[in-house]
Amino acid sequence: MQWEDTWYKYVKASVPRDFFLNRNDQNKTPKEVFRESHEELVKQAGKWLADTSNSCSVVATLVTTVAFATTATVPGGMKGDSAIPNLYSHPGFKVFTISSLVALSCSITSVVAFLSILTSRYDQKDFRRDLPKKLLVALTTLFMSLAAMMLCFCAGHCFLVMNEWKHTAYLVIYAIVCLPIASFTIRQFPFYYDLINQSFKRAAFK
Repeated sequence: MQWEDTWYKYVKASVPRDFFLNRNDQNKTPKEVFRESHEELVKQAGKWLADTSNSCSVVATLVTTVAFATTATVPGGMKGDSAIPNLYSHPGFKVFTISSLVALSCSITSVVAFLSILTSRYDQKDFRRDLPKKLLVALTTLFMSLAAMMLCFCAGHCFLVMNEWKHTAYLVIYAIVCLPIASFTIRQFPFYYDLINQSFKRAAFK
């Protein structure tokens, strides 16, 4: 629908202005003809967008729940009665804290973006810029939250095995653990690329 509307704007800008004021034999303007001929496409696009947002918002909510619990957990505990963590000087601790915060922030942003899509009117003009941008933000932050959550898990888990395994051993294991997320991202990349491409291609028609 976004591509159809882009072509409509391109054609409108390519012809004289008074052309779009004329009416056909059914007393309809080009804009009215366009809206009526794309009503079914708008319904299908709205249904697909709502289903996609529902599914992805569930994943984003799960990541938010796990990330929130992670940010409230301090690996290794605290030093006595002080507020200083035992593993504060360990490089993995900084990776753990930063990645958990990034996962929480991105997942919350993703949930809000998907909710804004679900509460939209799904009007034809919304598919031009508003809904694609919201979907782009929602998917980007969802991918970032998943990546940050996996990094947080690996950083937290390395504290349990750092005295037993060699660095190369658990790095290989963590790389294998991250394969499902990487596979999911790779499968979604063509759609993600098309979404970015279509969202910014309209500038070429101006």
